[in-house]
Amino acid sequence: MKFGRAVAIAAVLGLGLSGCAASGGTDNASGNSDGEKYSWDFTITVSDTSTWYAGAERFAEILDEKSDGRMQVNIFANEQLSGGDPAAGVEQLMNGDKAFSYNSTIIYSGIDPRFSAINAPFLYDNYETADAAIEAGGLAAYQDLAAEQGIELLGFGESGFRQVTNSKAEITSPADVRGLKLRVPGSSLFLSIFEKLGADPVTMNFSEVFTSLQTGTIDGQENPYDVIYSNGLSEVQDYLTVWNYVYDPLMLGMNKALFDSLSAEDQAIVQEAAQEANQYQRDLNRERGEEQLTEMGETMTVTELTSDQVAEFRSALQPLYEEYASVWTEDLVDAVAPQ
Repeated sequence: MKFGRAVAIAAVLGLGLSGCAASGGTDNASGNSDGEKYSWDFTITVSDTSTWYAGAERFAEILDEKSDGRMQVNIFANEQLSGGDPAAGVEQLMNGDKAFSYNSTIIYSGIDPRFSAINAPFLYDNYETADAAIEAGGLAAYQDLAAEQGIELLGFGESGFRQVTNSKAEITSPADVRGLKLRVPGSSLFLSIFEKLGADPVTMNFSEVFTSLQTGTIDGQENPYDVIYSNGLSEVQDYLTVWNYVYDPLMLGMNKALFDSLSAEDQAIVQEAAQEANQYQRDLNRERGEEQLTEMGETMTVTELTSDQVAEFRSALQPLYEEYASVWTEDLVDAVAPQ
């Protein structure tokens, strides 16, 4: 796999250095000539009604404006370029088969488990705590980690705090989770979390979740408000438990070989556009979240856990920190720790 990735990256760099894009149109690999024109692909995991898509659109708009139309971005929802498989989508980004993506750190953790450090259960109490940790060192640490995988991390958007839904009963304590067949992302951390709580966790591509809930193949799933709402999961679930158990940032990634091939001026345009788009997406996600929760409460039983109830879950999951300490590494744990 490493050899194949190296060949792909070399190919991207080779195209850039050869000036194959001088005719004015490019694919995802492009030269670094000033005034060059680009046409780049950008994928997201969820639907085109999500804040993820809105953030990608904003990124495309800013690039178009700042480059005087030289930089064009084609956005694809629901991992269309990788058959609905977000892990395969990240590999496409690493290999240079596409230019950009919004993907959760959870998806990256399936490739390298260190990426899940920021998804540790009950690590952050609120958005302010998460923001402070990311600014203090979390972002820089993840930029280094992403670079090892051939990805230029252009900052974080967010999916938000993850909640749990199901079709059986209210969840207010670990005992209520036991025996539930819950879909979780393809991450060893999330399998461990729900196994510790006594659930029956299963992994599947997100594109299969709605149908599996609708048919009763699974009892429930866990995701942030925007993913639950924008993908219609509230239509096939009866109970929503608000417990903010995992903070889920989105990595705005760019193929690093492609980024490195750009001129310094074009790199600056991409970075500025990413910073503005990420801020826009985060703000929109938080604004919509409260509205979405209110609307979902009209058709679902919403249970917001008290601090004592959250403490019971936190206590049950405390052993995970010891188990994953060596996986995450001390440096990364320190980098994402609450300030």
